[in-house]
Order: sequence, then structure tokens, then C-alpha cells
Amino acid sequence: MASPWIAALFALFLWWFLTGAILMAVRHAERAGRRAPLLCTLAALPLLGFGLWGHLTTHGDPAPGAVYGGFLAALAIWAWVETAFLTGTVTGPNTHPCPENLPEWERFVRAWGTVAYHEMLLAALLVALWIHGHGAAGGTGQAFGLWTFTVLYAARISAKLNLYFGVPRINTEFLPRALGHMASHFRISRLNWLFPVSVTALTLAVACWLERLHAATTPGETIGFALLAALTSLALLEHWLMVLPLPDAKLWRWMLPAPKQTETTARPEGHHGF
Repeated sequence: MASPWIAALFALFLWWFLTGAILMAVRHAERAGRRAPLLCTLAALPLLGFGLWGHLTTHGDPAPGAVYGGFLAALAIWAWVETAFLTGTVTGPNTHPCPENLPEWERFVRAWGTVAYHEMLLAALLVALWIHGHGAAGGTGQAFGLWTFTVLYAARISAKLNLYFGVPRINTEFLPRALGHMASHFRISRLNWLFPVSVTALTLAVACWLERLHAATTPGETIGFALLAALTSLALLEHWLMVLPLPDAKLWRWMLPAPKQTETTARPEGHHGF
């Protein structure tokens, strides 16, 4: 398990598996009835508990097992927040489609209103995790968990802004009915000014993690930087999937039940990976 290749494959598998598991849970809840999405979110609370517990117990531990534990803890916290978002439990106060021909400032305010509670929850968790982990040694499981959550947060903010400003491709297939109103707040268009900034920043982050991996002196550091490099590379791939005509939905379509009601949307918030 100390091999960087095994760590990278582990991160790739979790990206695929957790995305599929969350989409499957949301799809089943959507088919089960009106109260099912809330019950699904509540049933997933052990993920949040495990993540917070893992964050606490990996403090100061540089062992390979602790590094994997810190990584898993960050993903568990993220997975619960993502489940709460996709079920419509934690989104924002605005649940209405965006009218056309609005001034840009009003369009932005309305778009922010669709995700405000979700974004504030993620920001609060990020700040809380960094406050608690302040001063933690750089090669510990908790430190790698902090950076894992930070990469996920930064990549998600970047992806949402790119979807707001406009990209050529947006995956509509897995958009839950609870988030159907978000379709009108994003646009399909040519590349916006932020996209090259985003992919450049993510590419530099991957290069940074690879440089740290090359300079690693302990098994824990080798695993940790390999996990971060793999996760950041997947975030970079998700950005390119907004441009490249690749059938990424096939990765999860086969494992999901048919939606209760098929809806066609034009400009949703695409969902490639977790």
C-alpha cells in the first residue's frame, strides 16, 4: 500500500465509486417519494461522523494508514455534503428558474441564491477543519486530509463559476429533479475567460504535488502526495470534460436505476464526478 501507483489507483476508484454511490442513493430517493430525499440525507449522517472522527484521530500520525485515513475522512465529509446537496436538502433559498434577459448582476444574485446554503456549509467546514488542524505536521494523515478537502473545495468553486459563465458541454443526464431549477442559471457557450485560468491553476497544482512526491522521504508522504496528485488530476479532467466531447456519463449510467420521470434541461449544473 506504500506504492504511489496503488495510492493513485485507490483515489481513482474512490472517485468513481463514491460518485456512483451518491448518484444511486439520490436516484433511489427520488423514486421513493416526497420525504425520501431528506431521509436519505439523514441516513448518510454516519459519513459525516466518520469523516470528523477520522480527521481528529489522524492528527500527528505520519503512518501510511493514517494518511489513507485522513484522505478517506475528507472524502466522507465531502460525500455527505454532496448527498445533502443533490437530494435538495441543503441548497439555497432560491428554488425558481432564472428569467431570461436579466442584468448580469441580478443573474449572479439569483444563481448564488440557488446554492447559498450549500456553499456556506462547505466554507464553514473548510474553515473549521483548517482551524482545528492549524500547526499539524505536514506529513501527517490530518494534513493530507486538509489538503484533500481544500482541493475538492477549490475545484468545485472553479467548476461552478465556469458553468455559470458558460462552457460548451454540460452533462444533464444525472441532474436530480430537486435541482431542476438550476438549469436556467447556467449557460452553454464558447469558452469563458475563467476556463484557461482554472485549468492552468489545476495543472500547476498537479505539478506541485508530483514535485513533492518526487521529493518525499517517508512512505506516508509518498502515499499522501500520490493521492493528492491523482485527485487534482481528476479535478482537472472534470474541467476538460466541460469542453471535450467524451461520453463520461457511461461510467455510471449502467449502475443507476431509471429516473422516475425524464426531464430535458438545457443549462444545468453538470455533474461529472464527486
